[in-house]
Amino acid sequence: MNIVIIEDEGLVADDLELNIRKLMDEPVNIVQIKSVKEGLAYFKTAEAPDLIFSDIQLGDGLSFEIFVAGLLLVPVIFCTAYDAYALDAFKANGIDYILKPFTSKTLNDALQKYGRLKQLFSTDQTPQYEALIQMLAGKDTQRAASVLVYHQDKIIPVNLDDIAMFYLANEITHLLTFSGKTFYPNKNLDELERISGNYFFRANRQYLVCRKAITDVSNFFSRKLSINLNVPFGEKVIVSKGKAPQFLSWLAKG
Repeated sequence: MNIVIIEDEGLVADDLELNIRKLMDEPVNIVQIKSVKEGLAYFKTAEAPDLIFSDIQLGDGLSFEIFVAGLLLVPVIFCTAYDAYALDAFKANGIDYILKPFTSKTLNDALQKYGRLKQLFSTDQTPQYEALIQMLAGKDTQRAASVLVYHQDKIIPVNLDDIAMFYLANEITHLLTFSGKTFYPNKNLDELERISGNYFFRANRQYLVCRKAITDVSNFFSRKLSINLNVPFGEKVIVSKGKAPQFLSWLAKG
């Protein structure tokens, strides 16, 4: 079995490798990668591994950049000290999310989960297994047909195809349609991101934007991007720099 560990702290990477070897009941070849730059270079030429263990915040960026650029259909177990990236992790082939400091039990549970998924989608079911990984990567997400909103004294459905963006203002979730109407969904942005499928992108904590609402994109300060919309909206919508590569990859797929 071939495993890649993406971790910029040498002692943590060595400890992770040692524990993996103790838990595995089969021969395993492990490669350590310490940066986004090294990861991008490695996956350009190397054969895809069976499994990846990855930290998220590396010294030169977020590991998501590696998976987006490489278009890797490889399951990933994320090992990180932060839980803020959990949703993004499951869009980047993530099958599990372990918070540091990990233990033998949490590591073993993650490996067992990988084993169950592999067994379930193996044996003449390779296309289904790859479809699962694509789904986890956010490439084949089922989306809702409409979103329920409050309007006067009623709750009405708004067709998802009519929605240009969702945004947070004064801690209240807003919905803006292509016709310029504003409504108030009874869901938060995290819930709306899960049901809106791959037609919407979470630019940052405040904005969830539909691809059809985007005219073009401009460079902004500190490697961020500014989205120019084709609907009237007074605020500037910025893609955070950690999400910029993922956003451009999403936008290019049309």
